[in-house]
Amino acid sequence: MTTALATAGLTKRFGAQTAVDGVDLDVPAGAVYGFLGPNGSGKTTTIRMALGLVRPTAGTVTLLGRPMPGDLREVLPRVGALVEGPAFHPYLSGRANLQRLDAADRFADERTSKQRIDAALDRVGLLHAGGKRYRAYSLGMRQRLGIAAALLVPREMLVLDEPTNGLDPQGTREVRQLIASLGHEGVTILVSSHLLAEVEQICTHLGVMRTGQLVAQGRADELRASRRASVRLSTPDVAAAAGVAQRLGLTDVTTSDDGLTAALGDVASEHVVAALVGAGVAVRELVVNRARLEDLFIELTGEGFDAGR
Repeated sequence: MTTALATAGLTKRFGAQTAVDGVDLDVPAGAVYGFLGPNGSGKTTTIRMALGLVRPTAGTVTLLGRPMPGDLREVLPRVGALVEGPAFHPYLSGRANLQRLDAADRFADERTSKQRIDAALDRVGLLHAGGKRYRAYSLGMRQRLGIAAALLVPREMLVLDEPTNGLDPQGTREVRQLIASLGHEGVTILVSSHLLAEVEQICTHLGVMRTGQLVAQGRADELRASRRASVRLSTPDVAAAAGVAQRLGLTDVTTSDDGLTAALGDVASEHVVAALVGAGVAVRELVVNRARLEDLFIELTGEGFDAGR
């Protein structure tokens, strides 16, 4: 199996409103796939259709090599999910909540329940708080308990919707490290998040939604590389520097009183420096601006990033 999740023409309409419009997802097996998009872009609806929680208006879903929702009973035990926040009994402890979930799982071995619950709590940093009632948990602790629930039994795939919601910086780092370690173990992870810095650090692949459509998808490094790097030069020899830039084939050259900016294209920055020095241009400063995930997102969606659902 080379693809963990694939959709073809996936569409969901609510009356006259089209929430998801012809989405073709391709989540490779073993990938950490960052699913991005602003509010109302259709991410959570797409996730719910992929898990068989919502029936699509049109299109198909293949999850772990099986058609959904037809093979839902066979597929879902192999998938752990945290969608739209965890839901637990407030009067029970974190451990007791996990015990109830584990007891309801017909695929779980009750003989190993205690060991697996302890391991799941420990992995998300809640072993010390397992006896505390859920209603006393902070928002971040509730998020981590939801992830623990998804890890009670070994999973081939995890689907995490805003897994760092409400976490402090330390908790966010812990979840990031957890996702990274699971990815290294070969677990396929689909993570929907509004924290671009976190996504950029852990995700191997990206998908970007806008108004119900998938506007970009692919390896994270390839998507970033598709956006041109630029160079900013500070020099007293502006005219001479502009001439060098044009001879090198740099585009979008814009000059100012103390320098210029230009798109590098396929030209290596070290070649620019060598050409400027060779032409006798005095270089005060040269800064290369590489593509950032935030820049790519704004370019694709036309807006700043918000906590998307």
